[in-house]
Amino acid sequence: MAQGIIGCMIARMVPLSILGDILSHWVIFTAGIVLVVLACSLMGWLMTRLRLLPGTTALWGMSPGAASVMTIMAESYGADIRLVAFMQYLRVVGVAAVAALVARVFGVSADHGAAAIVWFPPVAWLPLTETLALAIVGPLVARVLRIPAGAFLVPLVGGAALTHIGWLTIELPTWLLAASYAFVGWNVGLRFTRPLLLHAARALPLIVGSTLVLIVICGAVAAAMVVIAGIDPLTAYLATSPGGSDSIAIIAASTNVDVSFVMAMQTFRMITVMFLAPILTNSSPNGSMHPVAVRCKLAR
Repeated sequence: MAQGIIGCMIARMVPLSILGDILSHWVIFTAGIVLVVLACSLMGWLMTRLRLLPGTTALWGMSPGAASVMTIMAESYGADIRLVAFMQYLRVVGVAAVAALVARVFGVSADHGAAAIVWFPPVAWLPLTETLALAIVGPLVARVLRIPAGAFLVPLVGGAALTHIGWLTIELPTWLLAASYAFVGWNVGLRFTRPLLLHAARALPLIVGSTLVLIVICGAVAAAMVVIAGIDPLTAYLATSPGGSDSIAIIAASTNVDVSFVMAMQTFRMITVMFLAPILTNSSPNGSMHPVAVRCKLAR
């Protein structure tokens, strides 16, 4: 259900207005997304070839989609969800910090900032009931049909479709989203073991280094967009930042950038990676190393 609620949240983040932004800048979007995905895939492939992480974990960990999305999907395709989460959220912290620094360099005024969080806003109960129904029924349908990562994907696709035709209004109060993220986080965090923590510590310098290289490459892509297409530098940088779309949205909303352009490119890339990641990792739900084998390998 927690995964289903996060799927509904992503569905709410894809309004129809984004299609206009994508179509009007399709050449820039395609080039930017292809370059970022290639860079992330290359870094993940190199880490996989060096056998620093088990199975396809490195490829999923470097995938430039939303961190929660990639973490949820990775488990269904045989990767180690703990190490994927470790890599993804470490990159979120790095990307958010660098993006905030770049925003400061480009002169964000002090009176701009994110709005205070309202934990218990007024709730429209009928839309909330419909949203909860989708978050519950979607995962059940996915389990019956054996859809990989379906607990997340079915509510996402269903929510986007039902919202588009006007049959559903997604209502997600802050407390519900926070609880859902907490359950997903506990699901990952409680699986960590001492051998895995030692393995992650040994791989930390390489993961940090690859993250910094990836940020530099995406910065180069942003610079090319500025030179070739005349995009505002800060807009280009935020649009190409590799992951952490929630943090990027907050920074973009606090600056004088083209927020619709930034979020359209981030969302389009997230959707693209969602469908390409299983192909790029070249794995099936049962095709990667079994978790028990991974634990034995890490223990050795």
